Amino acid sequence: MQQEDSVNTFIVRWSGVTASELSTAQSFVRELCDLLQVEPPHPTPAQEYMFERPITFSHGDGSSSAGRIDCYRRGHFVLEAKKLKAGGHTKGFDDALMRARAQAEGYARALPAAEGRPPFLLVVDVGNVIELYSEFSRSGATYTPFPDPRSHRIKLADLAQPKVRETLRAIWTEPDSLDPARASARVTRAVATQLAELAKSLEQTGHRADHVAAFLTRCLFSMFAEDVELLPSGSFQKLLQTWREQPATSQHMLRDLWTTMDHGGFSAALATQVLHFNGKLFKEPSSDGYSLLLNQEQIDLLIAAAQANWREVEPAIFGTLLERALDPTERHALGAHYTPRAYVERLVLPTVVEPLRVDWANAQAASLVLAQEASELSGKAYEAKMGEARAEVHKFHHQLCTTRVLDPACGSGNFLYVTLEHLKRLEGEVLNQLEAFGQTQDSLALEGETVTLQQLRGIEINDRAAALAELVLWIGFLQWHIRTRGNKAVAEPVVHNYGNIECRDAVLAWDDLEPAYDASGVLLTRWDGTSFKTHPVTGAQVPDEAAQVPQWKYLNARKAQWPQVDFIVGNPPFIGAAPMRAALGVGYVETLRKVWADVPESADFVMYWWAHAAALVAGGFARRFGFITTNSLRQTFNRRVVQAALDGSGARTAAALMVPNAHKSGGGNPYPAAGGVSLAFAIPDHPWVDSANGAAVRIAMTVGAPATPAKSAANVGSDASPQSADSDSNFADRSNTLGRLLTVTSEQTGEFGEVAVTLVEKTGLIHADLSVGANVADVQTLQANENLSNRGVQLFGAGFIVTPEEAASLGLGSVPGIQSVIRDYRNGRDLTEASRGVMVLD
Repeated sequence: MQQEDSVNTFIVRWSGVTASELSTAQSFVRELCDLLQVEPPHPTPAQEYMFERPITFSHGDGSSSAGRIDCYRRGHFVLEAKKLKAGGHTKGFDDALMRARAQAEGYARALPAAEGRPPFLLVVDVGNVIELYSEFSRSGATYTPFPDPRSHRIKLADLAQPKVRETLRAIWTEPDSLDPARASARVTRAVATQLAELAKSLEQTGHRADHVAAFLTRCLFSMFAEDVELLPSGSFQKLLQTWREQPATSQHMLRDLWTTMDHGGFSAALATQVLHFNGKLFKEPSSDGYSLLLNQEQIDLLIAAAQANWREVEPAIFGTLLERALDPTERHALGAHYTPRAYVERLVLPTVVEPLRVDWANAQAASLVLAQEASELSGKAYEAKMGEARAEVHKFHHQLCTTRVLDPACGSGNFLYVTLEHLKRLEGEVLNQLEAFGQTQDSLALEGETVTLQQLRGIEINDRAAALAELVLWIGFLQWHIRTRGNKAVAEPVVHNYGNIECRDAVLAWDDLEPAYDASGVLLTRWDGTSFKTHPVTGAQVPDEAAQVPQWKYLNARKAQWPQVDFIVGNPPFIGAAPMRAALGVGYVETLRKVWADVPESADFVMYWWAHAAALVAGGFARRFGFITTNSLRQTFNRRVVQAALDGSGARTAAALMVPNAHKSGGGNPYPAAGGVSLAFAIPDHPWVDSANGAAVRIAMTVGAPATPAKSAANVGSDASPQSADSDSNFADRSNTLGRLLTVTSEQTGEFGEVAVTLVEKTGLIHADLSVGANVADVQTLQANENLSNRGVQLFGAGFIVTPEEAASLGLGSVPGIQSVIRDYRNGRDLTEASRGVMVLD
């Protein structure tokens, strides 16, 4: 009761305050801290929690200027306070809050690099509202409404709700606890572990692995559907419990339920009407493996999985974990690490979201100017001017709803899902603006244009992963839709078969295959790449040489085409140039290198994706691309591909790489050809997790954009499409587009093995070796030094490199004389960066 009295007193005291920002903001924040029972700001030499925190803005021309943050807590938030004269829900009010948000973002980016970016921005109109914005990836990306665009604005009266106060208290005390990905990760790992145990049990009782995967996929979608009440709440779980002791009946009931879900209508299994779900998931009920016969123990495992809260499953990691759970060859890696959502966002945001947010900021600013002009008019003149304001917003909304994004190595869909969520967040802001301009959500719904899964395209060679990608995207889409609009707003059919995930090779196309034979007519074979056995001496898992598959000849091979899209983003496979033949087959690799003659044979497999996307952006067929590659991108054998793109080669062949489609009016290339690309964003060396086996690896992130010719200096640093350039001229001399280079300065391992990193940002022209400053990678060799030195003893291959622990197990320190053949080993990167501390067997 005492707390309620304090809350009511606070609300009454601050409601309708008319004093200036300067005289009220600090008092408001102090009293809010008392209400939340957190310590108030206090000045210290470290300046980690204080009012009027001084900062320095660095400008592109080398100058700087001073600024002050109204209230700042390091690692928590930047708070920008205003006392607006305009009332809520007016055009001037929305405009002022938008400017305050932009000001707060500017402060966050101007903080010293060593302090990192806080996860929250708070925009306060004293005595009226508090707006919340978050950016949990900590990479300096755009802050987005938290938790979503429909509920990020807290009115003063809302502080009466304990849940609202707890949210604000968490921002002050433990902001990362509000990251929805953290709680979801725990639920998702537990669910995947249960499904893996069930999948293993089903396979051991004789069911085919592909049938098990399809059956469990139908089960888990049904679990999700009952938890979000697209099926009656708890109905799927109850069905399993009812027929637990009659497995044969249970099998028939599941078949009946899924058959009905496919076309909608009355379900005898649930004794009620069910929605029309459609899609591919519930097709072909008479096929083998559609509904499996389970024993009681297996039904119990399924019931346990159904008891999880499927509303909380995190699609950004669920696909990867589910793929491991359902694949017998990858199940051993289920307990291994997975790629955290923040890592994926770190690439998706600069590739896709930030350019769109620049467009939205421009459209919103233009619409608010028109709305302000309308406020000075009346009658028909007012309506006409407001119509112009709404038209500006509608124009951007149409752009957003027709934007296409491709992941040409989509795996189980985590990059596409994160992209989808950010597109829906942005759409929520657009709809809020239209609502503020007097257009209701009902009228917007009647217009029928919205962000859908149809805008997300994927290419994936693994058929199981491709199917999982569609499932993950639909679960994510429905989660967002129901969270923001409720399940009553879900239209039938609930899912669609858009065919937007293509199951095929992304870099090589061919008409037919035929077996390859040697000169003696003997069939050529290779290791299948997935079968292992236990080494009799070391006990380690090694390739099983008995597991052989045929080699193939590829008839009429050519570069694969990609659908026309606006943005390309993804994580192509990590296969180095040396192991490509063993992993992919001699015939495939030789054909690939012949077809892609413009990619050096020394380049890693991922660079074929990189070269493809760079050509499309340079040729005007896409706006930006962003890829994860191994951090060897900076080394000579891969850097050649990047340098060629920066120099402007490859744009002429871009048209041959496109599958024509008409998503842009007029067809052809929707953006002006640039002749070359520039690096708009890069992280040279970042921790990552290999999606298949969960191994920790080091990667580079690069985002390519059309290069701005040097003669068009006004475009430097912008995302505007450059003017067409003559690709025959020396493009490297003409491009001066600036980019953001982020460097990892510290790493800390988290709860599930994920590594939280601190990033330092530098702006400048990013070179092919992912550096800013002097372009040392492009220097020429001095002829006078030729034949004067030798590289000396060089280790080729990592087979003789051992850790100090392995060296000790081999006898170092205990066997006399062994130190002469086990020695410390350092390469160039060990000397110039963090040393691995490894040893080598001589």
